[in-house]
Amino acid sequence: MRDFKRLVVWQRAYRLALSLHREADSFAGRHRFGVGDQLTRAATSISANVAEGAGRESVEEFKRFLTIAMGSAAELEHHLMLARDLQLVSAEVARDYLDETTEIQRMLYGLRSRVRF
Repeated sequence: MRDFKRLVVWQRAYRLALSLHREADSFAGRHRFGVGDQLTRAATSISANVAEGAGRESVEEFKRFLTIAMGSAAELEHHLMLARDLQLVSAEVARDYLDETTEIQRMLYGLRSRVRF
């Protein structure tokens, strides 16, 4: 088992999920329980899959969970663009979240390509 908490990509994805949970709490009415829920689920899924993969016994399983995390990051991109276009978050705030998501995607891809235990 690997200590996922030591992985910088997990730390960044976890902080992003926390921030997006707080952001989604400010959404009004039906958007809080629609777009807000999807946004936070996708964000939470990134760090959760990194953690779960790190707890698996084989390199192949870890890589598979990193791939799932990459898919969750792509889903998060979609939900962030939707939140921006529905004007639930400003374009500037969305850009910051999208930039962080892109960086996390790069980190996930890099980790997946070089992981060897």
